[in-house]
Amino acid sequence: MTSFKLRFHHLATLAGLASLAPLALHGEVNFEKQIFPFMQKKCVDCHAAPHEVNGKKKEPKAELRLDAAFAILKGSKNGKIITPKASDKSRLYEVITLPEDDDDAMPPKGKADALTAAEKTLIKQWIDEGANFGTWEGNPVGKPADPNARPVVDVKREHIDFYKALEQGVKPASEDAIKKAKAAGAQVSTISVTSPLLRVDFLTGVSACTDEKVAALLPLAENIAQIDLGRTAITDGALATVAKFPRLARLDLRQTKITDKGIQSLTKLTKLQSLNLYGTEVGDSGLATLASIKGLKTVYAWQSKATDAGASKLKAALPKVEVTIK
Repeated sequence: MTSFKLRFHHLATLAGLASLAPLALHGEVNFEKQIFPFMQKKCVDCHAAPHEVNGKKKEPKAELRLDAAFAILKGSKNGKIITPKASDKSRLYEVITLPEDDDDAMPPKGKADALTAAEKTLIKQWIDEGANFGTWEGNPVGKPADPNARPVVDVKREHIDFYKALEQGVKPASEDAIKKAKAAGAQVSTISVTSPLLRVDFLTGVSACTDEKVAALLPLAENIAQIDLGRTAITDGALATVAKFPRLARLDLRQTKITDKGIQSLTKLTKLQSLNLYGTEVGDSGLATLASIKGLKTVYAWQSKATDAGASKLKAALPKVEVTIK
């Protein structure tokens, strides 16, 4: 009886999503702008290329990576997860529509926020349209060589050289400073086994992360190179603290309440390369402020208050920067 109820619930869920389909999006779904943002937030932590976390190698669950187009098409150790133009035959769609207490349901209950009905509908629509990634490729690590493309090693070499230069003269953070940061709810790890540079996030307690919790990171200021504050409860005040991290290269502020006023603090971050402003209140004034950060390479401002005009002005000031606003 339990099995029957679960299956009935699954079929009911599918039927409910089907009824939502006309309300989804008109026109073809854009994977990079409409699907990957929530997939990155809810799925990629367990399904990314092998990487180091606290000195230990972390492998993707079930050998499935969701951080690159080629890897998604490759599938998991159990085979392909997508059948283009057939969501009903795609394992990816099946597992995200199972009841939450099913052992195969994704993301697992308690590991990440469940996908919303609208997000599931987007994935269904995207698969049924042909699972087109557009120009999005994602993380190139592990991608088979393409003799007609620019060697991936060039991109990796530039990335490696940047961080090697960034860590010059930096001493490893003290255990006491790391413990205090963790006590404030932060997750702290080195960006590589031998590097003194750190990556910090509050992914296990985003709602509890406030300006005061960010201030607890100040003893690590010289070491922080990457920080993810996405979906936290921070305000513009937290950015006054972040501005004191001289080696900060990547900053994620997605879906926070920061505004153009807070962006003014970031002009002190001369090493900043990547900034995520997705779903924030930042507008054209904030983008204009970013023009003073000469090393900036990417600004992701989809569903923010920024406009095409503001993006164009930033690109004119920084010709090499990539700005995504929709």
